Amino acid sequence: MSLDPAEWRSDASSDLLDTILALPDREAAEPFFRDLCTLRELHDLAQRWHVVRLLDAGQPYTEISRTTGASTATVTRIAGWLHHGTGGYRQALARQPGPGDPR
Repeated sequence: MSLDPAEWRSDASSDLLDTILALPDREAAEPFFRDLCTLRELHDLAQRWHVVRLLDAGQPYTEISRTTGASTATVTRIAGWLHHGTGGYRQALARQPGPGDPR
């Protein structure tokens, strides 16, 4: 397996993404992700997404760090991907309901 960050795509990663996309709803996703990930991995993924949401809302890095428990280095790294990454965070944010919108 390649450790080159540019080479993250593989048959295995494609199969995983296809499997996630085939999950019909949150009720199916919850047990799948709980079986797939350790509690620490789930926490880290949720924390990263929380950081993205707060960055998008314009929160200062130090406040985000204090709120989420993520280090300022992690917040800075996530901000870099949000602003200069592949656009995945922006696409996901655009699909989120706004304040007051039903989920």
